[in-house]
Amino acid sequence: MFRMKSALLSAGLILAATSASAQTEKVSVAALAFVSSAPIFIAQDKGFYAAEGLEVEFKIMQAAAPVAVAVASGDAHFGITGLTGGFYNLAGKDGVRIIASQSREEPGWNFVAFLASNKAFEAGLTSVDKLQGKVLGHTTAGSTFHYVFGRLFEQRGWRLEDSQLRALQAVPNMYAAVKSGQVDAIQAPASVANTMQLAGEAKIIGWVHQHVPWQLGALFTSPKLITERRATVEKFLRAYLKATALYDAEFQKKDASGQRVFGPGSAELIAIIEKYTKATPEVIKQSLPYIDPQGRLKVKDIYDQVTWNKTNKLVDATVDPKKAIDLSFVRGHFDVPTN
Repeated sequence: MFRMKSALLSAGLILAATSASAQTEKVSVAALAFVSSAPIFIAQDKGFYAAEGLEVEFKIMQAAAPVAVAVASGDAHFGITGLTGGFYNLAGKDGVRIIASQSREEPGWNFVAFLASNKAFEAGLTSVDKLQGKVLGHTTAGSTFHYVFGRLFEQRGWRLEDSQLRALQAVPNMYAAVKSGQVDAIQAPASVANTMQLAGEAKIIGWVHQHVPWQLGALFTSPKLITERRATVEKFLRAYLKATALYDAEFQKKDASGQRVFGPGSAELIAIIEKYTKATPEVIKQSLPYIDPQGRLKVKDIYDQVTWNKTNKLVDATVDPKKAIDLSFVRGHFDVPTN
């Protein structure tokens, strides 16, 4: 009798384990280990994905372009990073589609800095207004960095061709190039820029939001996944938006003087971000970008990005910006074009 009960108990445990496993969906997310990726890390360590029955694997990349390629090729189910010319070309081929926002360059919120090498700074490159004619490092043609330099130069009536724009392929290469003085300036997320400045390796000369406010990043997936596994996309998004709301509550309040006020649970979230980005808590506190708590996009800005990339022959002329976005997952997007 005892053996029978033991056998039945063991069988019951195996059945329960098998059932639980069957209910768990494995999905992967391609991302950069930046502070701007905070919501996906928070959702993981706070158990928001698990509560939706998802087991999430992170695939950390070294530049934004490979993130989009990973999603389009099926190597990752979701991607979260800055929007690039390469992304829009893939969107035009039905490879990727935006479903929610990530970070944006919002006035008053430091995220990406213009960073000068010590050599260039000592030679007079002490502000963004002095970037004309300098050697500028970025990752690849059509990158977020390329886009910001291009828009900045247009605003001032400068020609990007009069400067030396060097494609360094990967983000770590940019940091190494500015530290060694091989380039005069780059753009870097605040967590990196603040760390390098504190270490005496480079100088912050301005912030992107002061010059080029824009919808920098987004959460995206493939049209194929939306069609075949929409419920999975919705589960992932629910967990993600729970994390963006928590991020907002703990990090995006300001006092009467405009200073950031950290919430009572901020230390726990900072420890999570530190785990994945390796940035120190103090640097993280100085580097948190603005992330819309409801995942809303500035849609017209995305259309403007596509137009700029087309004009500069970085995106195929046939790409329709409407194909880059699925507005059905999030309500209340900003500036949605009517045509």
